[in-house]
Amino acid sequence: MNSANGAAVVVGVDGSESSLRAVRLAAVEAAHRNRPLRIVHGFIWPLLRVPVNAPAGGPPGAGLRHQAEQVVTEAAAEAEATVPGLRISGEIIDGEAAAVLLGEAPAAAMIVLGDRGLGGFSALVVGSVAVQVAVHADCPVLVARGTDRADGPVVVGVDGSEAARLAAEFAIEAASVRGAPLVALHAYQHPASTGPGDMQPLVHDEGELRSEEERVVAESTAGLGERWPDVPVRRETTRGRPTTVLAEASRRARLLVVGREGRGELTGLLLGSVSQSLLHHADCLVAVIRAPR
Repeated sequence: MNSANGAAVVVGVDGSESSLRAVRLAAVEAAHRNRPLRIVHGFIWPLLRVPVNAPAGGPPGAGLRHQAEQVVTEAAAEAEATVPGLRISGEIIDGEAAAVLLGEAPAAAMIVLGDRGLGGFSALVVGSVAVQVAVHADCPVLVARGTDRADGPVVVGVDGSEAARLAAEFAIEAASVRGAPLVALHAYQHPASTGPGDMQPLVHDEGELRSEEERVVAESTAGLGERWPDVPVRRETTRGRPTTVLAEASRRARLLVVGREGRGELTGLLLGSVSQSLLHHADCLVAVIRAPR
């Protein structure tokens, strides 16, 4: 995460109800972190050489650029109503949605997006915008989806990787500002063969296997309790596919946090089945955290 003074929480807007939900979420996140809110609208029409200004003799307020200005104005009003007095700025930036948001990422504390949209943000979670932003953004990406809950834990998926460690740090901070407990959840399966000549035994010592998996969770969360003593931390290991286990955990969570690169089933998170399942089926907010390059 960009921790520089003044780094804003950035929210992408397009005028849809989903993006207004993202604005409300982003406003609260900015207030929790004492950061400004930056509202951004990717304005693709100039790239397509479509006339964007009002036609001569047209009615007041006509034209695509005026519509874009209204989108940003409405979003700013929604943010102000959500958190009165919040430092808010807005900008229309010519370009395709994902490119515009990725351009914001290096200086952002976080990017917040809705899970459905209009225009450049259409089908956000199932299309290319979400994949591009979450895979390439140099900051956490928070997707407003699922059910908004006032109770329940923050859940973080951990696997012993550096990305999971950073996800756990993000998650416990998020739990602290929400006054929520943290559940560090690790899903595991029996070892499998990785190729010819690497056959795994058919019988495993369940006790040894569980001890090893519990060590993974402990490593991913080591020291967090001392840094955030106000947050109760529960560590869980569960046998099963990460996709299934994390999606099920999201049904009781306020927020689900995952690392973008991991080990085993979490490797290449946003490019594989785990991420697609979570972004489609998680029943709460989803935050994706990347490890430094």
